[in-house]
Amino acid sequence: MSKISQYLSLEQFESFIFGNETVEVSAEVLERVSQSFDFLKEFSANKIIYGVTTGFGPMAQYRIEDKDRVQLQYNLIRSHSSGTGKVLSPVFVKSAILARLNTLALGNSGVHPSVIHLMQELLNRDITPLIFEHGGVGASGDLVQLAHLALVLIGEGEVFYKGERKATSEVFAAEGLQPIHVEIREGLALMNGTSVMTGIGVVNLANAKKLLDWSLKFSAAINEMVRAYDDHLSQELNGAKLHKAQQEVANRMREHLEGSQLIRKREDHLYKGENNEIVFKEKVQEYYSLRCVPQILGPVLTTIENAAEVLENEINSANDNPIIDVKNRQVYHGGNFHGDYISLEMDKLRLVVTKLSMLAERQLNYLMNAKINELLPPFVNLGKLGFNFGLQGVQFTAVSTTAENQMLSNSMYVHSIPNNNDNQDIVSMGTNAALLTAKTVENAYEVLAIEAMAIVQGIDALGYKDKVSPATAKLYNDIKAIFPVMSDDRPLYPYVKDIKEYLMK
Repeated sequence: MSKISQYLSLEQFESFIFGNETVEVSAEVLERVSQSFDFLKEFSANKIIYGVTTGFGPMAQYRIEDKDRVQLQYNLIRSHSSGTGKVLSPVFVKSAILARLNTLALGNSGVHPSVIHLMQELLNRDITPLIFEHGGVGASGDLVQLAHLALVLIGEGEVFYKGERKATSEVFAAEGLQPIHVEIREGLALMNGTSVMTGIGVVNLANAKKLLDWSLKFSAAINEMVRAYDDHLSQELNGAKLHKAQQEVANRMREHLEGSQLIRKREDHLYKGENNEIVFKEKVQEYYSLRCVPQILGPVLTTIENAAEVLENEINSANDNPIIDVKNRQVYHGGNFHGDYISLEMDKLRLVVTKLSMLAERQLNYLMNAKINELLPPFVNLGKLGFNFGLQGVQFTAVSTTAENQMLSNSMYVHSIPNNNDNQDIVSMGTNAALLTAKTVENAYEVLAIEAMAIVQGIDALGYKDKVSPATAKLYNDIKAIFPVMSDDRPLYPYVKDIKEYLMK
């Protein structure tokens, strides 16, 4: 059970999103929210407060009559439920709802407690609002995407329920749920915020962490296959460069390789004896895609760690406008809804995920190219050369997918387009950044799935399955259970799909 109380750690957040836990809002939160609501209701009388007694955006110069204040919130929600494109995946929506719930639970938004109750019920009853990918520019937050969430909370719009897309009113009737009470600023408080980009960002981060772990394991396994020297992974060498993430990557690779009968020590082979050869038959150093893994994946780890800090800060921040301060009995206007923090982190995460997929593609190419590795048959072909094709066809897929990642890695953070009558004259595009990152993450899993196929084929070709480390042996056995020895040609797309799903779970 994930308890919404004072502070929600990223670990707690992820355990709910991926662990099928229920959410429980503490009595402390409900009291805090009630106090914020009561204060704003009292404070807003005879005052000019944006989005409460005024219109929105460039229409904020117009006073709203008291009799129209509630209808104003409904107008905002309905008019901005204008998303298009693909429907957000349920895990993204679930994560976005939890991020919004936690923000509103801080008591800085002045919402009615019914908002908290109903959002908790949506999460716990697995009711997924219909939200589209396109619409938000990430300046007043995820206005359009969050409007679709708010639309469901007022009992309108559509949801996914028990595998079907249905009218919200129908599902609420079946579940005995009542729409929220819109009284002061529930529409604006729900829509002004970074919760969709943040929710997608948390999912991206979790998937990127697994990607890094697989890339470490695959890199270690390939080093075994080529019987690499171990000094490029040594504590001494990596400790000479003062980047903790690089040192951590090298350490994790050394741990993976414990028990290997294939990794060699340089001092046993190149530092002893006469060594009188003029031209060396064996490589003195490996290709960069094998030798420089700590230096390449170290920045990936650093970026993941930085993104984790920013995301945890954001899910525990008041990111709407205005901010309600019950303690000081004041209402502050500003721009906490701006998504630049998330946009920048998603751009950075997308860059390093792309670099990780590029590393995997180069390692795959190494295994495929017999002239380079001088160990394996072309395309790790275990059939008849010239007659069978091995993994030749699936390499095209890896190259194509990696190329797409490279193109997707252009920055959204610096692609601001003024809009909203230039009221929003510089925006974050944070939701776009998060969605592009999600695509690069998925692509990277496809590239690594193909790399995994080549690794197990290569181990079979070399007869090394009893000589690899226990960690590589487990990897080998797990992948082989999905992708058995391939000597005769057969369609490979089902294996790519199944291995990808295995890596992502």
